[in-house]
Amino acid sequence: MSKYRVRQSEVTSYSPANHTGTQNFRLIGPETVGARQVEVLIGDLERGKGALPHAHPGIEQVCYLLEGEAHVEVGGEKFELKPGEACFFPAEAMHLFIATSPRVKVMVIYAPPYGENPGKVIRERAR
Repeated sequence: MSKYRVRQSEVTSYSPANHTGTQNFRLIGPETVGARQVEVLIGDLERGKGALPHAHPGIEQVCYLLEGEAHVEVGGEKFELKPGEACFFPAEAMHLFIATSPRVKVMVIYAPPYGENPGKVIRERAR
């Protein structure tokens, strides 16, 4: 097991709060590699599902679309996101992210780490 490399197949997925039809895989965070300033995860979303309107006080968020298409709303703007595009959710900004294609795969980056507790430890970090 690497101290710095994380495989998606090695982490346990979880369903985040304020989301429907979503499975997240936390790749980079305090419990996987000891990261203290950033968190990276992969989200898999079903069509018509995703993040309901919510905000992350004190946490900035970036979403980079890997596969599929999504509808995004943030700061009074509404737009469609396509693969290879990214969007930014400022701290405290209400936002939503809904899958509009059969499958959506998105990389999500939080700074500082969101650290949502999925109910179990993902894996013990190698020392």
